[in-house]
Formats: sequence, structure tokens, C-alpha cells
Amino acid sequence: MDQAPRAGQAGFTLIESMVALAIFAILLAMGVPRMSDWLTATKAANAAGFYAEGFTLARLQALSNNSQSRLVFRANAGGQPDWQVDICLRTTDTPCSVESDWSSVDKAAKDATGASAAFRSIRRSAASLPPSTRLSVTLGPNGGNAVYFTPLGWVDTSRAPRVTRIDLKPPAGQSGAFKASAVALTLAGVAATCNPDAAEGASTWCPQ
Repeated sequence: MDQAPRAGQAGFTLIESMVALAIFAILLAMGVPRMSDWLTATKAANAAGFYAEGFTLARLQALSNNSQSRLVFRANAGGQPDWQVDICLRTTDTPCSVESDWSSVDKAAKDATGASAAFRSIRRSAASLPPSTRLSVTLGPNGGNAVYFTPLGWVDTSRAPRVTRIDLKPPAGQSGAFKASAVALTLAGVAATCNPDAAEGASTWCPQ
């Protein structure tokens, strides 16, 4: 025989359940945008490392292969620049002025021998970075889409315009979404992450 519920028995009424769901929905609506902003800020911070790796790897390949090398940027479907490292074994008397002199992802550089003959261009996709609507990536300082290195690992100043700085900041209308940063490349070919808003002389200042 079933017993009727006793007075004061614990439980939720329909109204209490609806109130709880409404509060949960409000908290969720507040939390999702914050989580999205946090993820974007984290990915934006990782973007500096992504592009610094490209500079560093291009310099390393020039030194390792005693060759000229270059870091080339190409926009992907999300609007952010992918990068690719190529090498060229031509001499200073016959500079790498023809595209076929350079390595690609499918073939070695022209006249490559030994270990260099096994090298294929290294390509990295920026697909994991936030799209251009969430992260502004600017190649600078004077335009261009590549930077070239000498066999000694220095930036080839005879090639211009060249990319020696990449600024990473929130796009227009989203100021403050995350902290702006930049990757700067010295003439010696060394890349470092810096703060574009830091005053000159500060430890995080971006060299011009």
C-alpha cells in the first residue's frame, strides 16, 4: 500500500526547477563569452611563438645548410599568414633570383648535394590561430611577405621590402580583448617576442 507524501518532504516544485534553470541559463550566457575571450587570448599568445618559430627555423636552415634561406608568408582561408621555410644553394655570383633555384615542399633546392639534397621546404599552417576577425596579424614594418637570410644567419638587407616584425593585436572594435604583442627580428637574425606598447629602453621594448 502506497503512502501519501508526508508534509515537509524535501523536493523541487515545478516553479523552483524553472527558476533554477533560468539562473543557470543566465550564468551560462555570461560565462560563454568570457570563455571565448580567454581562449582567443591564449591562442593570440601562442601566435607569437608560432611566428617566432618561423624566423628561428629559417635562420637555422641557412646555418645548417650553409645556404641562403627565406621565410615566406601566405594568407590562409582564415585570413592569417601561414609560413614556409625554403633554402637555395646558389652562390653569390649566381644569386637565387629564379624561383626554381629554391627548394619547395616537393623538391630539393637546385644543385643541392649531401644532406641539403634531402631537405624539403618546411610549411606551417596558421589554421589553429584565431581568424582575422578575432586576431589582427600585421607583417611589417614596410610591407612585403618574406625575409631572406645569408649563409651566416644574418638578415639579407639587399632584399626589400622584408618582414622583420609581426604585430599581433585585437582587431578594430575589440580593443582590450587581450594584450597586444609582437615578434621582432634583429639584423643578426635573432627573433624575440616584445611588447609594442613598452617604452624605449624597457626590457620588453620592440626594437625598430
